[in-house]
Formats: sequence, structure tokens, C-alpha cells
Amino acid sequence: MNKAPKIGLVSLGCPKALVDSERILTTLRAQGYEFSRDYAGADLVIVNTCGFIDSAKAESLDAIGEAITENGKVIVTGCLGVEEDLIRKTHPKVLT
Repeated sequence: MNKAPKIGLVSLGCPKALVDSERILTTLRAQGYEFSRDYAGADLVIVNTCGFIDSAKAESLDAIGEAITENGKVIVTGCLGVEEDLIRKTHPKVLT
């Protein structure tokens, strides 16, 4: 029997980001994914970011870096995700 992939997720920012994260979780759970309480136990980490103000961008970039350090496989979603050049300059190991 195949083991279901485990996903780690961190949600940063506004209530809309939280709703987006809940939708991501619901969709992935319906597709058979499981969720890990820590990055190390996950097959992949999703960082749902905020990019509205500079302090939120910094917090999001820090969270991406932490996830890369602890897991190595990171996907970025959310508002900061549109700033791909900034993300890749800061964290070139981000998957997407």
C-alpha cells in the first residue's frame, strides 16, 4: 500500500490568506494528502505568504527560508508569490 504524501503548511498575513490556506488544505485533503505538524515530517512545505507591507514581506521571506532549511522542498503561494524575482533572489531553492 502506498503511503499518502504529507504536506506542511504555514499561513501568513490577513484573514483572506487564512481562507486561502484552508481551501488549499481542504482540496489537498480531499485528494488524499496528509498533513504534518512540522516541516521535517513533510514531503513538501507550502508557505502561503503576505506581500502587502515590507514587514510582512520580510516575515514571509524568513518563513520561506526556515522551511527550506528544515525541509528543502518548498512551494510559495499568496501575495508575495507574484514577486518571483525577489523570492528566487533570496531563496533560489524554492520549487515554485
